[in-house]
Amino acid sequence: MKLPADWISPQWPAPARVKSFITTRNGGFSRGAHASFNPGLRCDDDPVAVQANRGLLAEHLPQPPRWLHQVHGTEVVTADALTTEADADASVARQRGTVCAVMIADCMPVLLCDEAGSVVGAAHAGWRGLSGGVLENTVRAMGVDAGRLMAYLGPAIGPAAFEVGTEVREAFVQHDSAAAAAFTAKSDGKWLADLFMLGRQRLAACGVRQVYGGGDCTVTDPQRFYSYRRDKITGRMAALIWLDGV
Repeated sequence: MKLPADWISPQWPAPARVKSFITTRNGGFSRGAHASFNPGLRCDDDPVAVQANRGLLAEHLPQPPRWLHQVHGTEVVTADALTTEADADASVARQRGTVCAVMIADCMPVLLCDEAGSVVGAAHAGWRGLSGGVLENTVRAMGVDAGRLMAYLGPAIGPAAFEVGTEVREAFVQHDSAAAAAFTAKSDGKWLADLFMLGRQRLAACGVRQVYGGGDCTVTDPQRFYSYRRDKITGRMAALIWLDGV
């Protein structure tokens, strides 16, 4: 699969029939604050440009993505059955060609598959969804032994940029005291949070030991990534995964 040079092809030992990629902000038709590859219709971008971007995206996919109406929650849906956007932040698929998709612009996209290539999933994991259990719910919805799953963490707000209040730290530490290691105190009473570490901790706790990716910071790389925290008015990247073959 030939992708635009700037897009991300996950480096993980997924089965050959598992296909996935993550777009960047480059290579599309949007202008101004949304330049240039914004596939998000809820960003106040020119809808004509967004549809043109989605047309380019479709060239790399077997079917249109099963888009979600993301609400920073923990709901997981079966993408195979979707006919319209559902209020959810994760989806799973078992049928060939069904494309699970999430949009991000600081929140962490998590792509998942099993070693047999029988099921895939995609989750949108900001701090609210992550602390609430969106990854645990996605793993559960995939319906296979978690020890046979692998995950890829896509670009998100990095640990040097993600400043949060005490309530965010408490939301994680109350669930698992080990989460304290993912927070660094600042002199003003705020904390810096490592979303990638928190994601790995949550995955490990539910049995997913094969975790790849992580580390690409959306905030500190404005040439490649959209960032809501950095820009407020901005586009979205898309993380997509599906099953190919028979």
